[in-house]
Amino acid sequence: MCVMGKIYGQIVGWGAYAPKQVLTNHDLERIVDTSDEWIMKRTGIRERHVAGPNETTSSLAVQASWAALAKANMVSTDLDLIIVATSSPDYFTPPVSSQVQAALGANDVPAFVVVTGCTGWVYSLAIAYQFIETGAYRNILVVGVELLSRFVDWTDRSTCILFGDAAGAVIVQATDQPCGLLGFVLGSDGTNGHHIIMPSGGSARPFDADVLAEGSHYLRMNGPEVFKFASKVVGPASDEALAKAGLTMDDVKWIIPHQANMRIIQAAAKDMHLPLDRFVVNIDRYGNTSAASIPLALVEHVNGGCIKATDKLLLVSFGAGMTWAAAVLQMQPEG
Repeated sequence: MCVMGKIYGQIVGWGAYAPKQVLTNHDLERIVDTSDEWIMKRTGIRERHVAGPNETTSSLAVQASWAALAKANMVSTDLDLIIVATSSPDYFTPPVSSQVQAALGANDVPAFVVVTGCTGWVYSLAIAYQFIETGAYRNILVVGVELLSRFVDWTDRSTCILFGDAAGAVIVQATDQPCGLLGFVLGSDGTNGHHIIMPSGGSARPFDADVLAEGSHYLRMNGPEVFKFASKVVGPASDEALAKAGLTMDDVKWIIPHQANMRIIQAAAKDMHLPLDRFVVNIDRYGNTSAASIPLALVEHVNGGCIKATDKLLLVSFGAGMTWAAAVLQMQPEG
């Protein structure tokens, strides 16, 4: 009788995409009442990428996915499942995951969307590993993508300065060699969901002339409350994920936080008694790309040689919902 051993998941492909158009803080000075100094001091953001008129959420996701497939030396029909994390889809329906699946030519491959805001990609990665470890699927594409520039009010300096557009993707493949998602924690506190919200445009308040006049179909965020929330959850969530992995912070090479605000990352480093140089940071060049921020930072720093595929990484995110997620990841097995 054949006894199947434990199944792990290795990341065999990764890719990212950011639109070519770059919007700097100096560009924003001509659009809204702000300044480069003000933005840098409060957010750490210097510039962000903004989608062109012919780009969509699905097209950004497809660009990152092609890169991940090429890295893995795979074709799209090798995939068994596609998971897309986003809160800014092309349409309410059809799901953007099906659009990505069709554009990739991944015929008949199942696909679905995870909508948990900035935590979406870590949530999706945790979901993917459940399918891998049960043996249900062997090759899963996990995409984090946002096109938030079309959902912000460009007259509201509290939000328009923050967000950028991008996509990041990885392919998780079954293996019998130990690696993968070593421990994770997911959480939600819906009682505070109103702190990051698009008040109108959904079923609670459909789009109409009043909504347009109010501008209530744009993203609204209570920055101070989000800062307090993030400060409260990042440390404990990280500790819990490490405990589930049977590791300590000393075992982790890099921490990849959600790139929301440099002051939040600095506060997390101080709270966790860690030097800032252990944190992977690219918010200065991309802004807050929500569900794309962690995979974008991961891919950029793996391609740049800073992160090795065998390094143990701590991923930690927070955002709309309010939700949080932390995970300990080793992309590939030792040796």
